[in-house]
Amino acid sequence: MTTSFQHAGVPARLVEILAAQGISTPTPIQAATLPDSLAGRDVLGRGRTGSGKTYAFALPLVARLQQSQTRRTAGRPRALILAPTRELVAQIDEALQPLVQATGLRTLRVIGGVGQNPQVRGLRDGVDILIACPGRLEDLISQGHCSLDAVEITVLDEADHMADLGFLPGVRRLLRQTPKGGQRLLFSATLDNAIDVLVREFLRNPVTHEADSAQSPVAKMSHHILHLTRELRVPVVADLASAPGRTVVFTRTKHGAKALARQLNKRGVAAVELHGNLGQNARTRNLAAFHSGAASTLVATDVAARGIHVDDVALVVHADPPAEHKAYLHRSGRTARAGAEGTVVTLMTDEQRSDVRSLTKAAGIRPTTTKVADTDHPVLRELAPGERVVVEGGYVATPGAQQPKQKAAGSQRSGNRKSSGGRNRNNGRRTASDAGSGTANASRGGGRAPGRGRSGGNGRSGGGARSGGGARSGGGARSGGGRSGGGSHSAASFSSGRR
Repeated sequence: MTTSFQHAGVPARLVEILAAQGISTPTPIQAATLPDSLAGRDVLGRGRTGSGKTYAFALPLVARLQQSQTRRTAGRPRALILAPTRELVAQIDEALQPLVQATGLRTLRVIGGVGQNPQVRGLRDGVDILIACPGRLEDLISQGHCSLDAVEITVLDEADHMADLGFLPGVRRLLRQTPKGGQRLLFSATLDNAIDVLVREFLRNPVTHEADSAQSPVAKMSHHILHLTRELRVPVVADLASAPGRTVVFTRTKHGAKALARQLNKRGVAAVELHGNLGQNARTRNLAAFHSGAASTLVATDVAARGIHVDDVALVVHADPPAEHKAYLHRSGRTARAGAEGTVVTLMTDEQRSDVRSLTKAAGIRPTTTKVADTDHPVLRELAPGERVVVEGGYVATPGAQQPKQKAAGSQRSGNRKSSGGRNRNNGRRTASDAGSGTANASRGGGRAPGRGRSGGNGRSGGGARSGGGARSGGGARSGGGRSGGGSHSAASFSSGRR
């Protein structure tokens, strides 16, 4: 396996661009696939989420387009990248920007949920790399705004998720419109029968590379199950999320994500939601708030489990256990990315024990299970170390609004944290008051001894002793935290609505 980008054949200019970003050594999936993809071969690559698949196809795509003698023309992209979600399209485009800006190439995003006129104008002006969701691209093709007959390289990213979402018929229709002699790169976190259909029809003598075992969890990711009652679920999530650092919380339904985000904000946790009922502008705004640190917690359905990359997500919480193990692995992959450490917590009620046991077995993990009777259980501080700080009103989206007042979450939790045995989650979290000010170092964590793992903030001044009683803001006796529902697995989730 190649040990450097130069040895893999990546052009020197692109290697320099990577080095400027602090990237000097290829990840396993990149090292495995780059020599073949740069040579023009069809490649089938499998690597877990967070393994570096984006650069595994972005580097050969840019390098080969540079070498090509063709030029961009109106309505006829030279390369096509298909992705299942709008957020993944945006992430791929952002990753490509340093490469294309240095090489003079032009990209265009084609997604639904926004007006098509800017996309039509972009196609008319000519584009080298089209990054698209299948549905909107088919619409533009049917209207005569785009043709795929000049595509030299086609990339399918998160192909298994395309299959899960029912996009394969559209993907096949689009691939049939690309030239048969073009290069095709297919990347996926899992390789199953649905992917085999695409491989047999569209890839020519592909080279298959699997950078890790199909079900292997990330080595630096610790997995935990908290066995609790339904009534404790919201208070426990609020406690974990009010620790320093970014947290991603998953629910099974759109209604559940909305309801939980609202409850967290009422309890002083700056949270935003991400799910299919949001318009594109709201999705973009909420993700930007989470990226910037204005909101420390993202509450999402599985729409966010694929392709969303945010640096320094220290904790993933499965507030609703997912329906199957692939979703568990992809959700969990929002943390412990690119060699970092991370913690994954699954909340489990009595009714969910059998389902969760089957889920973890299929995912190939051996989690630590702890029965939790209240939010003062020491395991919560072990999983999410640091001083709990809440913000009155939670996340405030409107810049310039009256700034929320920060409150300590209870004096019994002040003082020094553990000096070892846990991660330092002091990641430069910002509160809603920083949304318009640009403050970068409003991290929560006065007086903690550094734990193992990542740190990244300067600590909030005045974060040591706290006044006030034992009750958290918005918490009180913390009654009413549970949801209605029966004893089945789905009834125990935050809602029974559709994802």
